[in-house]
Amino acid sequence: MPSALRDTQQAPSWWHPGPGLTWQWQIDDNQIDTSIAADVYDVDLYVDQAIIDELRAKGAKVICYISVGSWEEWRPDADRFPAEVLGKDYDGWPGEKWLDIRQIDKLAPILRARLDLCQAKGFDAVEPDNMEIYTNDTGFPLTYADQLRFALWLAEESHARGLAIGQKNASNQVADLVNIYDFAITEDYFYYGDAESMLPYITAGKSVFAAEYTDIDVDFPAACAWGREVRVSFILKNRDLDAWREICP
Repeated sequence: MPSALRDTQQAPSWWHPGPGLTWQWQIDDNQIDTSIAADVYDVDLYVDQAIIDELRAKGAKVICYISVGSWEEWRPDADRFPAEVLGKDYDGWPGEKWLDIRQIDKLAPILRARLDLCQAKGFDAVEPDNMEIYTNDTGFPLTYADQLRFALWLAEESHARGLAIGQKNASNQVADLVNIYDFAITEDYFYYGDAESMLPYITAGKSVFAAEYTDIDVDFPAACAWGREVRVSFILKNRDLDAWREICP
């Protein structure tokens, strides 16, 4: 097992992934292709327990995907969200609405239950999707301070359960979160010229898992060349995050 997958003796009890790990990201459905060689898998919270058990038996670390900033109508706990925390439709993602992350007291029971399930199913970490929210047209007057408060609360709750947590996008929060969050996950950051913003995670000895997408004209070989130099873990994915993946040579 690569040394970056192992906790150091001085580290707290949760996982601390180091730079350079390989990864796979599949969120599209429950038919996870477990045959793909990767140090780390990022899959949905609600996948079958057998998938998580199989991946862990193979020595992979497994990240638990949950959306923390949006309501999704198809989730089994969708009816637990009070109407007052539901905002505008999430443009481009049918069936989703933005959440009022200021109302942590109302979101906490739901998100804690999800984190409890991540822990119970044996996940190693959490991917908190849509934590980058205040710059979107949510229907609420959210601020950077609201987003930071929410991010810090998520980290505290995850760590209390022995779960690592990754910063999802939100590059303007790196300075505030790099010493608290355990890794980062980015989308399209090389294409949009923002990839260097996550390098403080690499400097801190933490993983940066970077996905570029096939539906835009990204120079993936160039991303790979840069990623090798700085130890950022690039993959190329379809936007719907099915099993297909292209890795760097």
